[in-house]
Amino acid sequence: MGYKNLAACVADLEKHGHLIRIKEEVDPYLEMAAIHLRIYEQQGPAILFENIKGSKFPAVSNLFGTLERAKFMFRDSLESVEQLVGLRSDPIKALKNPFNYAGAGLTALSALPLKQDLFKSTFQKTTISALPQIVNWPMDGGPFITMPQVYTEDVDKPGIFNSNLGMYRIQLAGNEYEQDKEIGLHYQIHRGIGVHQSKANAKGLPLKVSIFVGGPPSHPLAAVMPLPEGLSEMTFAGALGNRRFRYFYDEEGFCISADADFVITGTVYPNDNKPEGPFGDHLGYYSLTHPFPVMKVHNVYHRKDAIWSFTVVGRPPQEDTSFGALIHEIAGSALPQEIHGLKEVNAVDAAGVHPLLFAIGSERYTPYLKERRPQEILTIANHILGKNQLSLAKYLFIAAREDDESLETHDIARFMQHVLERMDFSRDLHFYTQTTIDTLDYSGEGLNAGSKVVLAAAGLQKRTLSKTIELSLPETFTSYAMAIPGVVSITGPAYTTAGSAMEELKNLEQHLATQSLEGLALMVICDDAAFTAANINNLVWVTFTRSNPATDIQGIGSFTKNKHWGCTGPLIIDARKKPHHAPELIKDPGVEQRIERFKL
Repeated sequence: MGYKNLAACVADLEKHGHLIRIKEEVDPYLEMAAIHLRIYEQQGPAILFENIKGSKFPAVSNLFGTLERAKFMFRDSLESVEQLVGLRSDPIKALKNPFNYAGAGLTALSALPLKQDLFKSTFQKTTISALPQIVNWPMDGGPFITMPQVYTEDVDKPGIFNSNLGMYRIQLAGNEYEQDKEIGLHYQIHRGIGVHQSKANAKGLPLKVSIFVGGPPSHPLAAVMPLPEGLSEMTFAGALGNRRFRYFYDEEGFCISADADFVITGTVYPNDNKPEGPFGDHLGYYSLTHPFPVMKVHNVYHRKDAIWSFTVVGRPPQEDTSFGALIHEIAGSALPQEIHGLKEVNAVDAAGVHPLLFAIGSERYTPYLKERRPQEILTIANHILGKNQLSLAKYLFIAAREDDESLETHDIARFMQHVLERMDFSRDLHFYTQTTIDTLDYSGEGLNAGSKVVLAAAGLQKRTLSKTIELSLPETFTSYAMAIPGVVSITGPAYTTAGSAMEELKNLEQHLATQSLEGLALMVICDDAAFTAANINNLVWVTFTRSNPATDIQGIGSFTKNKHWGCTGPLIIDARKKPHHAPELIKDPGVEQRIERFKL
């Protein structure tokens, strides 16, 4: 729908039964987040909080809480936008079928950003402390903006057509920030804003930053959308929202989104950092306190009828899960057009997105041989791990489509079993060490630092995975449980040091050496075998968020030959909590009791 602003979206959702209002005063400290989580878990409607303690502004959350509602908001534009994204990824389509894609070109032209100064008079000024000071988790370092659209321009090529719009969390207060004058700007590696700041730093210039909150729902979606080269976030927002991105520049030269509900402008100076965090993040743990850029606040603008927009992130699934599902619907076909031989790829939401990728590709390098082995899919794997934010992945399971055309990456259990049935553990693990991983992932050697592994499978089934297993364990390993066929979780001793862990796993391997492990492909050493094996979501969350491939993958009968590591199998992944890991997110029981008064 062509919503002019967030208020129009809220009215439309309410009219069609997709939104409820909470009129009673709510506390922005933990209470609003707890209400949001309770309603999200019930797959409930969007929520308009009309009366927020300490702020005159209302706030809305859970707009994207279900895929159904997300698609409803864009019901008039999804098809044309999917065409536009597909055409940008593969322009040859238009030459082959010009009449089929004529509308996509018109969509792009009609969606170009529109500069309009007449909107200047619609904004008033306020302060950072007057905004809703929403704190989502008990250990958070302060209130955060969780649905921001952070706008920057290239200092070498200024202007909206060389700009970047991204969603990077903003800390409004706390730590060492000077109230109302400074805020924290946190962004992860492989983000467009980093390129802009690097260029500004090289010239010794402050980077101008505009933070938009609210506006039509197409704007925050554009900020998280992985777009093909040459398609800007602002053009995408215009196409998806059926309304051109309207903007102007204020008297200080900052870009203002004319349809945003709030705009915070400010500057980031070279090497000017302050402690930011902690923050309860989407992997299900806190990201800890680290130095990140501090933004000197210039102005805080708001519309007369402004509505604050926020979300709550935590262990998946959360509202951003629907973001991911909608992104896949819009752009899922784009990546296979860019990577030759790729059929599909899935950043597994249940594992926190970045830790785990599943992919299916073609294996056609040696059709003259009797049996396939991973060759082309290794080339595809390298391409995937060099692609934008996919490069943050730690684990990449990749299968050959020729082995099973019906296989899908979104069927997590079946896909894992398919790969584990066909892998040659002595050959098909390929490690990348001393490399980058997600900023929010603390399983590696330090901030942004860790390793990756590709687990590749092509060819005939090599083993039948067992549904049951009988094991005898050393005394320090107390219990085990089958998670899925071929995969067992084992409760190990509490992790203390890397040296102790190696000895513990060596003892386990020796103890298992004389036992029958037929049909077993993977053993996950964890803190709670029953929890880990309870369902597939627990399995992938524990296994892949708490392990670093280069240090935590072992195997029965392991060896190194010609600098290649392998094992006879099964594989062992040590997914116990390590001392350097971030704390897990836990709800406040007192707040959970308090929100009972809302009868949710």
